[in-house]
Amino acid sequence: MTGADDDYVYDEATGEWRPAGEMKSAAVREVRDASGNVLNDGDSVTLIKDLKVKGANQTLKQGTVIRSIRLTDNNDEIDCRHDTIKGLVLRTEFVRKR
Repeated sequence: MTGADDDYVYDEATGEWRPAGEMKSAAVREVRDASGNVLNDGDSVTLIKDLKVKGANQTLKQGTVIRSIRLTDNNDEIDCRHDTIKGLVLRTEFVRKR
């Protein structure tokens, strides 16, 4: 007889097989902005300071609104798109939820 405790899931972060119950608790994570607000996929954020964008020779100004963010595997980074910059990754310490 197989119980829920016997199920194992491959954890890509560590490269190990871990009990499924342990992975469920690890999957619950909170990504927070500079003010401590919880961020979710699809949220809009505002930049809290001017940021120079590497490789784009452009500066995003404080107050710029970034829409439809996506959370990444790293709790300190979000993936987003801007009208002029594709594939933009921002640190959560520089954004505030709208």
